[in-house]
Amino acid sequence: MNTRFLALGLVGGLTCPVAFAQDDGQTAFNNSCRTCHTMKEGDNRQGPNLAGIVGRKAGSLPDYNYSSSMKQSGITWDEANLDQFIANPDQVVRGNSMKPFGGITDAAQRKTIIEFLKSGD
Repeated sequence: MNTRFLALGLVGGLTCPVAFAQDDGQTAFNNSCRTCHTMKEGDNRQGPNLAGIVGRKAGSLPDYNYSSSMKQSGITWDEANLDQFIANPDQVVRGNSMKPFGGITDAAQRKTIIEFLKSGD
């Protein structure tokens, strides 16, 4: 293996967390959420759009078919319960439809995503 490529790979791997920490959340959202969700109001996909999620009652978008457990959860999304849900959806709302997503264990990554969700971008 060429040592130049190995060195570039190591440098890239070492600088990646720094770049991620400086990110505005778009990359974190794209990597973890965008497969099923969007931030564009009215653009529901496999999951509901997340525009305005902070302060919204869970399961309340009229144009998305939520699981009955999400509709009946009684949750109004705030930073704390979003953090818990992103960490482990099944622990917060049993019977949710977030499969196969099992959660994000990294607290810093969850915080970055929540800040992005709050920004409404």
